[in-house]
Amino acid sequence: MVRWILIGALLALLAGAVFGAYQGWTAHSGDVDVPPWASAMLGVGVFFGLLVGCGLMALLFYSSREGFDDEAGPPVQPEQEPKQ
Repeated sequence: MVRWILIGALLALLAGAVFGAYQGWTAHSGDVDVPPWASAMLGVGVFFGLLVGCGLMALLFYSSREGFDDEAGPPVQPEQEPKQ
């Protein structure tokens, strides 16, 4: 029951955000027409922004899994053979 209430609340927030974005995009524009090249450049900017963001997140997870983010300690000395 709690799960469905949470899903409903999140969907309501999503619907409100989409409605607000639509109103902000259309209500204050007046009679200004956006040329097709401007819409294309907006799409290219969004694509590359998402590409860079996803790439940085992938590097973050890779670095964490490979142990590059572990706490640094003193250098480990290789074992030396005893002198005879």
